[in-house]
Amino acid sequence: MDLESMYQEVILDHYRNPRGRGLREPFDAEVMHVNPTCGDEITLRVAVGTDGEPVLKDVSYWNQGCSISQASASILCEELEGATVSEALAMTDEFVNLMHGEQVDEESLGDLIAFEGVAKYPARVKCALLAWMALKDAISQSHPDLAEPIDGDLTEISVADPQRHELNTD
Repeated sequence: MDLESMYQEVILDHYRNPRGRGLREPFDAEVMHVNPTCGDEITLRVAVGTDGEPVLKDVSYWNQGCSISQASASILCEELEGATVSEALAMTDEFVNLMHGEQVDEESLGDLIAFEGVAKYPARVKCALLAWMALKDAISQSHPDLAEPIDGDLTEISVADPQRHELNTD
C-alpha cells in the first residue's frame, strides 16, 4: 500500500468511525462554524480544566458535511483530548501550516498528516480547517487571554498564490 492510499484509509476510518462525536456536558464554551462555500458546519464544545495550566478535559462536536471536514473533527478529538491548551493551539498552528503547504513536523501531527494532499485543493482546505478554527474560537471564549476569536463564517481563502492559502477571518 502506498503512502497516499494509507492516508486515504486514515481519513475514511475517521469519517466512518468518528471519535468524540456527540455534544456532551458540562462544557465551558460552545461555538458553531459554517463553511459558506460548501455548507459544512460544526458545533464544537470544550471543557477546560483550570487546575494549573489549562487542559482540554473534553472536546465534543456535532457536524455535517463532507468526509474531509468530518474526519478532521474526529482526529481533532482523538489527538487533543487531555492536551494542554497551549499544546492544542500549537497543533492547530502546525495543521494550518500543513494546509498552507508549508514544511511541518510530521511526527507532531499524528493522523493529521493524512491531510497533506488536501493542501493541493483550496476548496478542500476550508473543509479540513473548519473544526480547528472552531476549536480556536471555543478556546478564545473560555480563555480569552490564550487565543484570538474567530469569525463563525470562516475559512474564506484567497488563492492569489496557489502555493499559499490565507485564511481570511475578518
